[in-house]
Amino acid sequence: MTAGARLVEGLAAFRMIAAMWIRSTMTYRFSFAMTLLANFVVNFFDFVVILLMFTHVEGLGGLAFAEVAFLYGATSTAFGLADLALGQVSRIGRRVRDGTLDTLLVRPAPVLAQVAADRFALRRLGRVTQGLFVFVWALVLVDIDWTVLKVLVVPMMVLSGAVIFGSVMVAGAAFQFWARDAAEVVNSFTYGGNTLLQYPPTIFAKDLVRGVTFVFPLAFVNWLPALYVLGRPYPVDLPAFTAFLPPLVAVLCALLAGACWRAGLRAYRSTGS
Repeated sequence: MTAGARLVEGLAAFRMIAAMWIRSTMTYRFSFAMTLLANFVVNFFDFVVILLMFTHVEGLGGLAFAEVAFLYGATSTAFGLADLALGQVSRIGRRVRDGTLDTLLVRPAPVLAQVAADRFALRRLGRVTQGLFVFVWALVLVDIDWTVLKVLVVPMMVLSGAVIFGSVMVAGAAFQFWARDAAEVVNSFTYGGNTLLQYPPTIFAKDLVRGVTFVFPLAFVNWLPALYVLGRPYPVDLPAFTAFLPPLVAVLCALLAGACWRAGLRAYRSTGS
């Protein structure tokens, strides 16, 4: 089977399993509405911290409030989309430990699609909605000299960022085939990376900025394309076209994450009887 055929099969399996869980969730519509609202409010508290910070300062790392909100909205929306689609893969360590992964291996559907869609949590739309709300609000407030390229960079940044975050989640899940109980380690790169990107890169040490640019490419989620849109200099010496590289980086991250997942699946050994 070709890679394209496997992708189509995986998406079809994901859609069917996720639809089953969505139907189950919507059986109790009021409960779903309350959990969705709670998810929105809880995640909004992250932005409240930034709001409170700007009651005492006029700028942060050389950026005004609207510009920091732009960074926050971009990464939160991207992370929310990745978490909605692939957040469940962090549970793979539990399946490896108790042996329930075996039941997925014998089903005629890609394992990754089954793991990602299992117990699909539609309430995570609250995070996406909250991030998108701040993002649109920031776009209204921020003073940007718009060009056609900048307009195109904005949706490209969010979608590429979602793929990059999703790739990190899948690679982290693959790591659990060997580590077995490393969900918190993975969260330090996913949730921790999301928190890191909510703030201007200029407030962090140059070594950290270089690390998330050249080693662990989280800077391509929002920092590099967002600074181009805002007309701000890059935190490290990079050519101007770097702002347009997130799609390429996202594809490379997805391919690497897929390779890690396949390697982990081949290395899996059942717990036995």
